[in-house]
Amino acid sequence: MKRKYYNDTIADFASYLRLELALSGNTVSSYCSDINKLLTFLSIDPKSFSDGIKSTDTENLTRFIENQLNNNLSKRSQARVISSLKSYFRFLEREGIITNNPAEKLDSPKMKPHLPEVLSVSEIDDIISSVDLSVEEGHRNRAMLEMMYSCGIRVSELVNLRISDLFFQEGFIRVIGKGDKQRLIPTGDPAIKSVEIYMSVRRVISIKKGCEDILFLNRRGGKLSRQMVFLMVRKQCQEAGIRKEISPHTFRHSFATHLVENGADLRVVQQMLGHESILTTEIYTHVNSEKWRDGILKCHPRR
Repeated sequence: MKRKYYNDTIADFASYLRLELALSGNTVSSYCSDINKLLTFLSIDPKSFSDGIKSTDTENLTRFIENQLNNNLSKRSQARVISSLKSYFRFLEREGIITNNPAEKLDSPKMKPHLPEVLSVSEIDDIISSVDLSVEEGHRNRAMLEMMYSCGIRVSELVNLRISDLFFQEGFIRVIGKGDKQRLIPTGDPAIKSVEIYMSVRRVISIKKGCEDILFLNRRGGKLSRQMVFLMVRKQCQEAGIRKEISPHTFRHSFATHLVENGADLRVVQQMLGHESILTTEIYTHVNSEKWRDGILKCHPRR
């Protein structure tokens, strides 16, 4: 295994943290530092990275955590190290580098749940309205923003969305998520209309071979990268005067939060997001706990 592969894997992990998990630059740096410490602790040579990481088990990870605890880490720092490990091995599993995840059984210290950054409905409107439709990629960018908010899809799902996944007459799109699992997501009229307008523009693009069915294309007719979507979202937020730390994943958080706030069933939201566990989706009940609490108390006979 070449050293370049090892380095590329760490770089790809950093991109995954920033684009898929919407983590801040400082957190990405801390996670990558934790993983480099892990690989040093395990004495995994970059040249034999794949074999070494495949042979890593939960016991190895537990010994690494115990080693880190000797540095008198705070509870928050302990939780971050474990979160780093879980994120890293989920990433390796997703990339097909490992088939068994040794970090799944690691227990984190009990912490207050991290509440994701959420945009208000008016901020969403401002961002979408800020797109300049007179430029070449304007209608594409607006359609992508509308789809992210209307369907709550991950940026990786957005760039892989195919024309054959669109069932607009029925009002749905088909998404292929983690583990190649498919799900149908209802799609709102503004998103459908924006995509249909973009499709009329897309017809004049010289499309690269193999990308004929890919919905959103770059200027050269190829598939968009996650980084390109990230940069587009950041640019539109600046244009709209939004000062929050925003990424494509923020649209997914906002989508779920607004659904829960307006009374959507948590199980339905779970299915639309493609979460394996309802526990992952429950974070959105904490984002606006006051409204959620008032709604529950209205139903109680002794409120």
